[in-house]
Amino acid sequence: MLLCSVARPACAVGQGPTATDTARGKSPTVNECATRHREWIWCDDFEQDRLQQYFEYEDASGRFTRAAGVGVKGSFGMRARFTPGETSAGALHLAIGKVPAKYFRPVDAGTTAYRELYWRLYVRYQPGWIGGVGYKLTRAMSFTNASWAEAMVAHVWGGDAPDTNYLQLDPVSGTDPLGNVLSTKYNDFNHFHWLGKKRGATPLGDAAHVGQWYCVEVHTRLNDPAQANGVFEYWINGDLQAREDALNFVGPFTAYGINAVFFENYWNEGAPAVQERYLDDIVVSTQRIGC
Repeated sequence: MLLCSVARPACAVGQGPTATDTARGKSPTVNECATRHREWIWCDDFEQDRLQQYFEYEDASGRFTRAAGVGVKGSFGMRARFTPGETSAGALHLAIGKVPAKYFRPVDAGTTAYRELYWRLYVRYQPGWIGGVGYKLTRAMSFTNASWAEAMVAHVWGGDAPDTNYLQLDPVSGTDPLGNVLSTKYNDFNHFHWLGKKRGATPLGDAAHVGQWYCVEVHTRLNDPAQANGVFEYWINGDLQAREDALNFVGPFTAYGINAVFFENYWNEGAPAVQERYLDDIVVSTQRIGC
C-alpha cells in the first residue's frame, strides 16, 4: 500500500546548519543512535541508511531523500523539497509493537501494545520559507486491521488561518464509548470523533523562526478502560507548548495500542513556493527523550 493510495493527503540546497543555527542555544546531537537507551524503541539520526526499516518510505519522486549536509550540524538528514501547488513531498511510516497485519513490519519485537509513547524529531525550515508550518508534520495512531482502520490518532500539524505558523494538537477517537472501532479505513473522517485541537505557543513558521533547528517532542497516553484520562502534549526545545488531558481516546478498547508513528510532508492546499524543510534525529521511546 503506497502512501498516495490511501488518500492522505526558488530554492537551492543550503549549506548544512551549524550549532548556531539552533534556536535558543539548543545543541542537537550528531550520530545520536550510536548510544542507544533502553527505553528507546527506535532511533534514526540518518547517519546510517535505515529507510528500508520503515514499513513505508515515500520519496515523492526524489523530493524527500536522505542527504549529506542537511542535518543538524551539517550531518545527514532528510530533505523535503516542495514545489508550488504540491500536496505531498514524501513521508516516513514507522510501525511498532503489536500490529494487525504483517504488512506493517514493526521495528521492535512486535508484541507490545503500547499505551503510552514519546516521540521526537528535529525540524528546520529553510531561510525565506513562507506559508506557515506546512500542515502535516507527525502523528501517532492505533491501526486495528489490514484496512488501516484507526482506533485513535494523535495529530501534530499546522493550524488553519490565522494559526498557520503554529503546530497544534488535534486528537481523534475512532471508537464509540464502548470501545467498538467505528472507523473502517485510514482517515475515515465520517467515523472520527474529534476531541478538540489546541495550538502551541511558538510560531515556527514565521520569518523570525525559520532557518533554525527546533526540537519537537510529543507525548501521548491512551486512556485507561472506562476512564477519560488520556493525555496529549508537546514541547519545543523542552518548553511545553500545549497539553490536553481528560481525553477518551479509545473507550475500553485494548486489542491494540499505539502502533505507528508517521513523519510526513503533506500540504493540504498545496505548497505556495519552491522551498525545503529538513528533518533529523528521530527517536521513539517509552519515556521522555529530551533535546
